[in-house]
Amino acid sequence: MNTTTLLTLTILPFLLFGLWHITASSVPPIPPSLRGKRIILLIAHPDDESMFFNPTLQALTHPSLQNHLKILCMSTGNADGIGETRRVELEKAAVHLGLRRREDVFVLDDERFKDGMDEDWKPEDIVRVLASAFAPHLNNVNSSQPSSTSTPTGQKDKDRRKSKSKSNSSSKTSSTATAPSAAPTASSQFGPLASIDVLITFDSHGISSHPNHIALFHGASLFVRRVMHGHNGYACPVALYTLPTVNIVRKYSFILDAVPTMLGGIYSVVFANMSNMLSNMSNSGRATTTPITGKKQDRVVFINDFPRYWKARGAMVQGHASQMVWFRWGWIGLGRYMVVNDLRAEKIAAS
Repeated sequence: MNTTTLLTLTILPFLLFGLWHITASSVPPIPPSLRGKRIILLIAHPDDESMFFNPTLQALTHPSLQNHLKILCMSTGNADGIGETRRVELEKAAVHLGLRRREDVFVLDDERFKDGMDEDWKPEDIVRVLASAFAPHLNNVNSSQPSSTSTPTGQKDKDRRKSKSKSNSSSKTSSTATAPSAAPTASSQFGPLASIDVLITFDSHGISSHPNHIALFHGASLFVRRVMHGHNGYACPVALYTLPTVNIVRKYSFILDAVPTMLGGIYSVVFANMSNMLSNMSNSGRATTTPITGKKQDRVVFINDFPRYWKARGAMVQGHASQMVWFRWGWIGLGRYMVVNDLRAEKIAAS
């Protein structure tokens, strides 16, 4: 080994850690739209929170933000017959990553949401679960409301009772949220209503193309559309953020992906400000660079520093011990989602 090669190998780790420190320290501050909020992280399986969303979890549960973040997991991940073990592991890992208590984790055990690549989760069923917990008045809406997969009202009630029965049958599970104690029966009198402020889940590609992940995007989007149905002109009470899928090179580039992620974030902010300026020019006839207040930020970046990465590693290794097969070690060491998240705000129009 010549001197140049030896010197390069010696310097390379320092350069990598320098890049890591600079990018983690250069992340823009968390916007007001993600401060002091009631937040639900919607996942498909126990370990999704650690493998994909841990930078988001660790950032948004920081005490200074005064958020109350809870996890709703739609299945026990019982494909291998260890669903109860995985439920307990999820609770342990979630608290390790920053949740206040185990009771802030709710794991659904429902025949409609079986873990598997061949399992078809219907968006309508996901909407019923979300509505039951966070907007119960939606489940009282007449079945004539427009939907992509409409079901009769009687069947909706039956499914809802079935879901409730399943949830109550597991004495060890805990609820992510309680329904409002005095939810109005006609939300049109009050505008769109929900008992949460922010909903976070996968995007339409599901990171790994897992159909259960993809179903959550469609279910969450449909839920927000239902909340806004008939409320044109109102601000949506639920901000929907999704975690974008990246190509395979970026997916396994670990902290190196922080550079294109941050550059993309800067571009989106500049583009948004330019669009805002042009919009103001067309509306008022004069230019202004003052951003419109009260709007949620379209893109939010979270990058773990080394201590947070090590905590995320612990959530997988100690928290989800049953899932630590050989390829999980590769994900922990190379996966960009272990250190980088960039949430994107979905624009859901009222219908």
